[in-house]
Amino acid sequence: MATRKLGEVVQQLREARGMTQAQLAERAQLSVSFVSILEGGQSGHNPAPAILGRLARALGVTLAKLTESEPP
Repeated sequence: MATRKLGEVVQQLREARGMTQAQLAERAQLSVSFVSILEGGQSGHNPAPAILGRLARALGVTLAKLTESEPP
């Protein structure tokens, strides 16, 4: 999945849950700057599967839902 698209999905899911970037970062054990860069599509690479799993759990979705091509 393109980083830009993944970032958009993460942002949509996060906002739908009323979470801030800081809250998501804390729940996923990531830095706020990483979440910000990911949502902005600026990371330049796809996150490791372990990071995707942590994001999915923090957002309360399956890994498949997080990485599917259609918007949530």
